Amino acid sequence: MVQTAHISEVVGKYSELAARLALLANGWTVHQSETDEAYDVLAQDPVSGDYARIQVKTIRQRMDRGGDLVVYAKKGNGTIYDLADADYIIGVWVIEGEVPRVYMFENRCLTEYWCGEARAAERWVELPLALNRDIYTVSAAVITEELPLPTAV
Repeated sequence: MVQTAHISEVVGKYSELAARLALLANGWTVHQSETDEAYDVLAQDPVSGDYARIQVKTIRQRMDRGGDLVVYAKKGNGTIYDLADADYIIGVWVIEGEVPRVYMFENRCLTEYWCGEARAAERWVELPLALNRDIYTVSAAVITEELPLPTAV
């Protein structure tokens, strides 16, 4: 029998990779830290150019609460992520056998974020995993317009 990581560690890493992929697919520049940080991802907003610290969590579906989706946003020691730790939370809904759904929302310094499944796309920003090449095409066109073309001498 092959020894593997604990399933919660695998799901956590899977969620983090899905979040990174969704950010990239939607024009964000994603950075990888070589040291452990309070946040999971540092990414640059494609519109404003601002950097954001992002904490990634796996969404749980609470059948005892009518199927509501919940993101438990606590550190390992049980405390909240304050604004010095993370600007945004990304919740990744991992359903066995399906493509994960990735939702992003502002860190409001709560320990739990709840949402009904039907309203998730209204309350949270869903980041599709499909690559949106138009974002990069528009960005390249804007950069080309802003930079003067070299003239022949």
